[in-house]
Amino acid sequence: MSTITAQASNNSDFKKILSTMKGHLLFGTSHMLPFIVAGGVLLALAVMASGKGAVPADGLLADISNIGIKGLVLFPIILGGFIGYSIADKPALAPAMISSGIMADMGGGFLGCIVAGFIAGGVVFQLKKIPLSANMTALGAYFIYPLLGTLISAGIVLWGIGEPIKIFMASMNEFLASMAGASKVVLGTILGGMTAFDMGGPINKVATLFAQTQVDTQPWLMGGVGIAICTPPLGMALATFLFKKKFTKQEQEAGKAAAIMGSIGISEGAIPFAANDPVRVLPSIVAGGIVGCVFGFLTDVLLHAPWGGLITAPVSSNIPMYVVGIALGSLTTAVIVGFWKPVAEEEAEDEIVEAAPAQAQAAPAAGEGEYDIVAVTCCPSGVAHTFMAAKALEKAGAAAGLKIKVETQGQNGIQNRI
Repeated sequence: MSTITAQASNNSDFKKILSTMKGHLLFGTSHMLPFIVAGGVLLALAVMASGKGAVPADGLLADISNIGIKGLVLFPIILGGFIGYSIADKPALAPAMISSGIMADMGGGFLGCIVAGFIAGGVVFQLKKIPLSANMTALGAYFIYPLLGTLISAGIVLWGIGEPIKIFMASMNEFLASMAGASKVVLGTILGGMTAFDMGGPINKVATLFAQTQVDTQPWLMGGVGIAICTPPLGMALATFLFKKKFTKQEQEAGKAAAIMGSIGISEGAIPFAANDPVRVLPSIVAGGIVGCVFGFLTDVLLHAPWGGLITAPVSSNIPMYVVGIALGSLTTAVIVGFWKPVAEEEAEDEIVEAAPAQAQAAPAAGEGEYDIVAVTCCPSGVAHTFMAAKALEKAGAAAGLKIKVETQGQNGIQNRI
């Protein structure tokens, strides 16, 4: 009977992991964001200062761009690493980062690194259920779980997923080559959607390389693709401006960085939004990329630089139509995601806090006119987060004119009066 109960408990734990996937994604994104902002903005500034619509090849600007590129190379590994950490704590950090690094080297992009992070986190989560003797517990956390977790999860990525990725990439290249003679609307739909889909990932690279390698002979391809390169970050930046209540304050700040990166043709500026809400964001940015790319093809926009964004507008054959294409694609993304997304949880909480004083005035008095409000905070991600939550509650209560007694993990009991 105890075996059945234990098995049911294990199944229940695993279902909880699956049901909290969004929470793990958000945790990974919050740690990834500084890397993508620092790296992306530095690269954007270097490209902007060079004035050539391409990564500088030498001098100080090349050094700055290399620093920025390093940040962009690291961010998917950080994303996958902290997804694993969120699932199974510190023992999963090394397995998740190493597996994500292998995935990135194979061209899996940020989506592949998300998968690697979940694989490593799940592997270590299950390994931690293996009972260890009391004197082996510390060794398990710092040696056994990271070692076995890395071997298993990296092995799954390297030997299980690697070959399918290579086959997929080769088939995508062959598919695009076969579509070279298709109509501009069909080809624009395919290239625009692929360019926008994974924002610098393998699918994006296949589409952009297809256009870049023909920039001298068929510059109209780069005209449409150059538009689609920048519509994901510019569209999401526009959405954070037009639909503020649909985005958290952190996302609104990320929108400012996305605007800079999008202007310089760095698609990765939209990744924080896609990682937080892939179901709504990915279709929205794909739609914007398609609209922009098809518009560029139909208006015969020629682009003679293998880059994208507003920075390459001066080398376009039709600057007004190039800019209009960017605007249409970005607006398409912003409108779709803006109407599709619900009000951000953070904003909803703010509205509740604003309404609290009125509710407090109407509420009956307790005892001698004071309120017995006790909040117990206990965050599974760590003691620091528990105390951060407690401070946030105290601050919110003060702003609402309420006196709140906050217990951190209930260490003093809940009998204390305010």
